[in-house]
Amino acid sequence: MAAIYLLAFVCAVREIFNSRTSQGSIAWLISLALLPFPTAFLYMIFGWKFFDDYATDRIKNGRADRPLRAKDLALIDRETDAKWPVQVQVSELPFLKGNDVELLIDGTATFDSIFAGIEAAEHYLLVQFYIIRDDKLGQQLAERLIAKARAGVEVRLLYDDIGSTGMPKRFRAQMREAGVKVAGFNQRHKFLRVYGPTRINYRNHRKIVVADGKHAWVGGHNVGVEYLGENAKFGRWRDTHVRVSGPAALGCALLFREDWEWATGERLPATPPKELDTPGDQSVLVMGSGPADKLEECAIAYVDLIGRARKRLWIVSPYFVPDTDIRTALFAARLRGVDVRIMLPDNPDHALVWLASMAHADAMVEHDISVYRYTDGFLHQKVVLMDDDIATVGSVNFDNRSFAINFEITLWFTDDRTLAAVEAMLDEDFKSCRQVSLAEVSTRPVTLYFMTQAARLLSPLL
Repeated sequence: MAAIYLLAFVCAVREIFNSRTSQGSIAWLISLALLPFPTAFLYMIFGWKFFDDYATDRIKNGRADRPLRAKDLALIDRETDAKWPVQVQVSELPFLKGNDVELLIDGTATFDSIFAGIEAAEHYLLVQFYIIRDDKLGQQLAERLIAKARAGVEVRLLYDDIGSTGMPKRFRAQMREAGVKVAGFNQRHKFLRVYGPTRINYRNHRKIVVADGKHAWVGGHNVGVEYLGENAKFGRWRDTHVRVSGPAALGCALLFREDWEWATGERLPATPPKELDTPGDQSVLVMGSGPADKLEECAIAYVDLIGRARKRLWIVSPYFVPDTDIRTALFAARLRGVDVRIMLPDNPDHALVWLASMAHADAMVEHDISVYRYTDGFLHQKVVLMDDDIATVGSVNFDNRSFAINFEITLWFTDDRTLAAVEAMLDEDFKSCRQVSLAEVSTRPVTLYFMTQAARLLSPLL
């Protein structure tokens, strides 16, 4: 019993030193004092961060200094940087000019593009997904990576241990035998990996593919046939990826490099190509975020974005579990007269998150914010469009997990062509939605209302 109290005391001291919000810390401290068992063990799972050395490595390596050398400073878009200082500071990377951007709608377009990029790679491939399944699509990916490794291309594949829990050893072995370097994000960290379930709460949710430092693919798709719309339960899987060719691909490679070093201890070369291709003229910002951040920097970037909206703010996310700051910013935007729209799936894939999301979405409707439910399959894309000024595509959901707990990646775009493409895409998506009315919200069955409100209480953990 004394050991439990000692553990609870250690957890309480650590929470005081590492507190982010007084409300959350007070809840932990009271629970640890009154009910040390099982609160101490719950704190080990959900409250104790394990990524101090990740942050140290990132600082030591100097993220902001690596993507470009002095001769390439002309590729930094200083004008756009000046317009979006918060996002640049959060990213620790500048907006980079010279990129070609292609919006990829749904799984077939996405994986056709990724597979073509893999086929064309000559020097190296960096591949990272939260979920990689040993199904038809997973085998197609493995076959292509094996072929490139046998052809002399350096191939590295990184997966999340929790997202890819069902991945069999045989699947990894076939690639390793062919020369593909395969790693789980937590494989080197024994406390996280062996003495779980502490590792459950912190996940690498990024989806990144980089070919030769010239082309990168980022978005919402994982590797599984459901992302091609071939799962009978979900039907069509509505998701969005983006291909970026140009200097911004190096920013994506940089985030992979940080994750790979954490996972394996192997430090990849940081030297960019002698000549950087500039196949286009668009500026792109690569933003990585996660629990190694000193502050909840992803949330800071989005609160700033919401606060700057003047005409419209369209948010698309499969999970909508915002914290108080995000909710307040959204309410304020609507009071300014901004066209705030939130697009969510009509059907759940994770019941508890869906219930909490419904509670938060209903609160939006009650504050005159438009909520749309996508009805043509399952909605999984993570896209934001603000005014005619900026859009984001990436892996970030509008919830506390993406803003504060998971490792994520977001690409930010300011070019009129990409903004127009995102607008046209979302206009089509809205046609497949039904708008949630105030009458629907006010007449929810008591049992459903109770369940949604109970799930909302767990928002910080979802």
